[in-house]
Amino acid sequence: MPALTKVTRHGQITLPRSVRGLLNIEEGDFVEVEVVEGRAVLTPKRLVDKDQAYFWSRGWQEAEREAEEDVRAGRVKEFASAEELIRDLEE
Repeated sequence: MPALTKVTRHGQITLPRSVRGLLNIEEGDFVEVEVVEGRAVLTPKRLVDKDQAYFWSRGWQEAEREAEEDVRAGRVKEFASAEELIRDLEE
């Protein structure tokens, strides 16, 4: 359902409550604005600490999904100690 809003001085707009609710946007949140085929597309964003940004990179997330699939498929081993792990690696 489209919602109409007005552009005010300095190019500001107010996102209607219904839109904020559907997208779970709260005061202080960041929104990315991108022009796609002549339309302004708004995407809610969250900031993460710089030292945690690697975790959210595309490559890291793909590796996380792969690891989760390995766990679900039972392609994992458990070791009682580091020494046991090292012995398994050396075999």
